[in-house]
Amino acid sequence: MAADPSQSLSSPRRRMPPILTGAGLIAGAIAVLLLLGLIVDHGPFAFDADILLGLRHWGGPTWLRAVAVDVTALGGGTVLTIIVVLVAGLLAAERLWLTAGATIAASLTGGWAVELIKLQVGRPRPDVVPHLVEVSHMSFPSGHAASSAVVYLTIAGLASQVTPNRIAQRYLLAVAILLVGAIGCSRVYLGVHWPSDVLAGWSFGTLWALGWWLVTARARASIGGER
Repeated sequence: MAADPSQSLSSPRRRMPPILTGAGLIAGAIAVLLLLGLIVDHGPFAFDADILLGLRHWGGPTWLRAVAVDVTALGGGTVLTIIVVLVAGLLAAERLWLTAGATIAASLTGGWAVELIKLQVGRPRPDVVPHLVEVSHMSFPSGHAASSAVVYLTIAGLASQVTPNRIAQRYLLAVAILLVGAIGCSRVYLGVHWPSDVLAGWSFGTLWALGWWLVTARARASIGGER
């Protein structure tokens, strides 16, 4: 007998997608290395300035600056808020209340955590190259890199719990990872973040999304689904 699609959507999924597991392991390793480096150096690393200066010297094709500005906007607060609201609304329309609530909660708490870390670390913005866009606030971790990872990876990760199609799961996670990667790289290209700021943002956002995946999966299992 064929499986009922609605039953597949409501049943708890306890196995984390391998892509998300791998991203979490890499993020954990990066976090450990950055923390050790910060304890020793208390500032930007040697490779930070080298990468910024190398990128600015290279410059790239004439259209790259405009593309970087457009891509970086995808990790800004306005766009991310719109994405969360639209996705949460769609999930609510599908009566996936747990997933909708987790998406909102993960995004809000993740943003607050990033702001708290920025204030605690207090690293200034890079000053070795001119900024190609206007920025303010502290530099570590990159808010765009962290918040985009929180939002896009959380959405893709939680979607894997309610989407029975494995190809669709992998596609969403791959797109989220590529998008988050492009946003972080754009911040370095524009000269507004040290590369280690972006690495820290990626690491934090990935681990945050992974944590919310686990919390939501456990909650889903405890209530036996959402429908």
